[in-house]
Amino acid sequence: MSSRRGVGLSAFQNRSALSTQYASHGASLRSNHASSLQNQLSVFQSLLHNFAIQHGDTIKSDPTFRAEFARMCNAIGVDPLAGSNVKGKSGSKGKGSWWAQTLGGDVNDFYFELAVRVVELCRATRGENGGLIGVEECREMVGKGKGIGGGMDISDDDVLRAVKSLDQLGSGFSVVTVGSRQMIRSIPKELNTDQSTVLEAIQVLGYVTCSMLEDNLGWINARSETVIQDLLADSLVWVDAQSPEKEYWSPSSMGLDDL
Repeated sequence: MSSRRGVGLSAFQNRSALSTQYASHGASLRSNHASSLQNQLSVFQSLLHNFAIQHGDTIKSDPTFRAEFARMCNAIGVDPLAGSNVKGKSGSKGKGSWWAQTLGGDVNDFYFELAVRVVELCRATRGENGGLIGVEECREMVGKGKGIGGGMDISDDDVLRAVKSLDQLGSGFSVVTVGSRQMIRSIPKELNTDQSTVLEAIQVLGYVTCSMLEDNLGWINARSETVIQDLLADSLVWVDAQSPEKEYWSPSSMGLDDL
């Protein structure tokens, strides 16, 4: 007769109690870890707040410094523009954005004023570029005072943040990447793959022709003509009919001096 005994009920109870202890210990470790991270984050935010107060004038006046400071904010989960001009249930305005609370309304108002100027500029140039303008070009034109108001000392990062602040309005403004360039699109229409390819080729080559697209991309003539005509209809390219073969240029890829 075998001397081995079967596993009794107490063994299952011990195993269940051990599993419960492991689970409880794991939950305690997670809670302590989360609490530690929260404390560290609070310290970082406090230091960031003090830094912002100490260097507030530089943040307001220096575009490069302002961009680096905004990246510091994003790194620890502080959205400078979050909660701007949000009204409470009583109808009165809330405390405003983190910018406004920390540095006063000047910086907060700066981004909204910049957003207004970007919208004005995009609308004014839509007939020339079909609603697609380079971020760098936008910055240069706003910086020179093109559009409403005088010039502003801004960076590309400022322009991107101003466009982002328009998201909550459902304005249709967005930033897209065409080739190596970031562009502001002020029309809701999406670019398809062929259109993006043609605009990217124009950035590299300066212009394209239908035969260039067919030779380099292997497209048939009908495909090249269709894409070009769609871009022409949206004013995203201009045509030079004086050459032996029509050349197609993108106003958004031209320098400001070329326009």
